[in-house]
Amino acid sequence: MKIIKILLVDDDIKNSMLLKRFIEAEGYEVIYANNGRVGLEMYKETRPDIILLDINMPELDGFEMARIIRQNDKRVIIFFLTDRTDKVDRLHGFSLKGNDYIPKPFYPEELIAKINERFESMIVNQDVEYQLGDTVFCPNLASITYKGETHSLSVRQTEILQMLAENIGHPVEREAILDKIWGDSSYSNSLALNVQITYIRRLIADPTITITSIKKRGYILSVNHP
Repeated sequence: MKIIKILLVDDDIKNSMLLKRFIEAEGYEVIYANNGRVGLEMYKETRPDIILLDINMPELDGFEMARIIRQNDKRVIIFFLTDRTDKVDRLHGFSLKGNDYIPKPFYPEELIAKINERFESMIVNQDVEYQLGDTVFCPNLASITYKGETHSLSVRQTEILQMLAENIGHPVEREAILDKIWGDSSYSNSLALNVQITYIRRLIADPTITITSIKKRGYILSVNHP
């Protein structure tokens, strides 16, 4: 089985070494970088599966590093690990397509649980494919294909669309989506969900597919056959 590679980027060397050993004890491979510039170089060299990224760092901060990576890579998972917990910072992190935003200090067990959950769900979904009207949705490829044209989805968009596709024709509660994908239903996460739904709608070119909002409740994915 492929060993999951994790890139840890944080200028707090002492705590990072403790966290690195803790994660490695769970069977993951951990590559460490002590600032954003080195982290970006290590990302290009190692192509990790997930990046654990501090924000306040010398030379290149975590937000800028994430922005550069997301220009060409929509699939690598990014967890921000930071003591910057203001709503504005959280929203900015999610606008950069971060997959999670974990405030410091945190329990290492909490982080491991989030990493395990992320990769367990990816393994389970490896061979799943959904036929939605004339559109093929492949979660393992993070893609939707309609009439020969393929669009890529972010990890978070893939997870949202899969929850809707698994319940086609039935409402999916906002709370259920927020709890499963973001971990809580805070105001900032709720805004982030609205943004991701908008992106998904734009990517779906098939006119028979609709994602309908149910006020204060959730969403329904429908396929209206002509």
